[in-house]
Parts: sequence; structure tokens; C-alpha cells
Amino acid sequence: MISRRNFLSASALVLSAGALAACGTGASSAAAGSTEQKTLKVAASPSPHAEILTAFAAPRLKDQNIELVVKEYTDYIIPNQVTSSGEVDANYYQHIKYLDNYNKENGTDLVGVAAIHYEPFGIYPGTSKDLAGITDGAQIAVPNDPTNEGRALLLLQQAGIITLKDPNNLESTAADVAENPHNVTLVEVEAAAVPRQLQDVNFAVINGNYAIDAGLHVSDALVVESAEGVAVKQYANYLVTTPANKDDERIKALVAVLTSDDFKKYLSETFDKDVLPAF
Repeated sequence: MISRRNFLSASALVLSAGALAACGTGASSAAAGSTEQKTLKVAASPSPHAEILTAFAAPRLKDQNIELVVKEYTDYIIPNQVTSSGEVDANYYQHIKYLDNYNKENGTDLVGVAAIHYEPFGIYPGTSKDLAGITDGAQIAVPNDPTNEGRALLLLQQAGIITLKDPNNLESTAADVAENPHNVTLVEVEAAAVPRQLQDVNFAVINGNYAIDAGLHVSDALVVESAEGVAVKQYANYLVTTPANKDDERIKALVAVLTSDDFKKYLSETFDKDVLPAF
């Protein structure tokens, strides 16, 4: 017969063993969680951003048990929208001036967490090849969004084609042109569509990523913005996310990968002078 004292002792032993087992299970789960693969979704324009993420960043994040899912977009609006909505965790395609303007116009609070690279703007030949001998009334295609148009006009000013009322205004528009000695016509179109205008205009000022998409390179440009100018500081492309995600370990891991010496080497070997590090 089991005495009451023996029964209670046995029960205590059983409960203690159960508690230890539960603790053991929790510890195992925590350990498993630390090696469990996580997913990071990033919206990007096709080239060079999506290419960089897929070819360079994804394999390195995989070694850290992070699956990088890249979603490609060809415009400048949707990547920010899907980042704000939480459909993706971050995006990689825009410079900080564009982001600031987007936030202002849309009442959003997206944040740039790290400057990654910049793509020099260039003036590319269309139906004409001689920029120095530009004819009166020549047509020049430029992007029509506020920040990229200002950047294009600064480059035209650098090339001596126009003079702006404020030579340092990063947000100049056609209305801010003070001197236009050749009476050029600025053909304002969506940034993504500028390369397609080359067959119809004399020259075009093209965003670096869209130039790459169109098979163009800095070496094809007649004039390239000066690296000593505002390019790196104002127009570096950032990894962008929400305030809630800016300290996320997955985001930090991606930033570390994209600001490494290995990444600098990759950019040089893959894109030459079309894509330059901004760090």
C-alpha cells in the first residue's frame, strides 16, 4: 500500500519531471527558431537594383538563413506603396530626394536606412550626336518628376546648354530656366519613358537605372554629371523601409551585405562606371 506521504512525493517527482521536459522543449524550440529560415521581401526596379539583390545579396543572406524575395517594378510609385502597406518589407530603387518628395506629397513616413550606390545621370545622343554643335530648337527629353527633372536640368546647365535662375536648385523645372541660348525644347516625360524618346528627340537626359535597362552605359553618354557635384550626397540610392522595420535584423543584415568591400568589388566588376558605391 502506498502511504499518503509516499504518494505526494511520487507526485512531486512526476510534476518536476514534466516541468523539466517542458523547459527542455522550450529550449529546443528557441534553438530551432534561431536557425529557422526567415523571409525578407524587397521591391526593386529591374536593373541594377533587382539584379544586385538577386545575384549578389540573396546568396549571402541565404547563408544567414534569410530568404530574399525580390519583387520587380518598372515605375517609381508602386514600390513605395507596397512598402507602406506591408506587402513588402523594404524597397531599393530611389534616391533620398525622391523619397522626401514622395513622403511629402503622400503623407507617408518611409525612411532611408542606408545609402547603397548611385547611378550617374547622362545626356545621351538621340537623332543628333554633337552636343557641342547643338542646333537651335533642338529637343531634349527629360524626366518629368520633380526631383529627377531638377537633376536633369542641373546636368544640362553643367553642359552649358541652359542656365538656371538658381544654379544650385535641385528642384528646378522648365519654368526656372533663365537662359536658353539655343532655344531648346524640353520634352518632359515619365522617367521610365525617356529612353524610348531617343528616336524622336535630339538628346535625352536619362536616369542611370533606365539607361541600363535600355542597354546604354555611361560610356555612351555625351556628358555625365560630375562626381564632385551633388550626385553622391543627394542622389545615392537608398534601401528604404517603414519606421517599424528600420531596426529589423533582416534589414540590418541586408544593409551589411550591401555596404561591404565585397559589394564594392562586385559593382566594379559587374557595372564598371554605370553603378558606383555611395559609402
